[in-house]
Amino acid sequence: MHNQLQYISQGNTVEEQLYNIHKALDNGCDWIQMRFKKNYSDDAFTLAEAVKMLCKEYLATFIINDNVHLAKQLDADGVHLGLSDMSVEEARLILGKTKIIGGTANTFEDVLQRTAENCDYIGLGPFQFTTTKQNLSPILGLEGYRSIIGQMKAKNIQIPIYAIGGITLENVESLMKTGIHGIAVSGLITQTENALQLINQLNDKLYVTI
Repeated sequence: MHNQLQYISQGNTVEEQLYNIHKALDNGCDWIQMRFKKNYSDDAFTLAEAVKMLCKEYLATFIINDNVHLAKQLDADGVHLGLSDMSVEEARLILGKTKIIGGTANTFEDVLQRTAENCDYIGLGPFQFTTTKQNLSPILGLEGYRSIIGQMKAKNIQIPIYAIGGITLENVESLMKTGIHGIAVSGLITQTENALQLINQLNDKLYVTI
């Protein structure tokens, strides 16, 4: 079963990224998705190599955003693919059957596509407005999650759904009640001054049986 809390990394430099990722790991987050704007530069390889070592030390899952070939090169645990990235099928051919492949979705039609592609989990969002990502898809809100999860149940589609996009601690309980599996957060953990307290509070809310 996949962890219920994912941290999507932030930082404009290798040093900023490593600082933020180390903070998340050191305070109890055990799923890291490395998202780096310089994804196809030499810096990306340097960063990914260091993050892999950190994740191994903390026994954490290491996912690379978008860059399938880098994930293959470094033997990461998997990749996360946006709707305009490489297809899941092509990524599976490159990475093999055992690696985790996650996919982004914004609508129920996207969920059907991702399910047909046999990805391992779906990052569904955005929940609400976020400055983390440019070219934001239409905002879902709680009603959007309820609607999509309801349609999934009606068609007996079972795949872990992670809410993403502008999530705060106060949102987690109501989001979990929609039937999602977990959440993926970025700025929430990056910007906190007390990561240990925040991650403990998030896990307390995520792991309560609804």
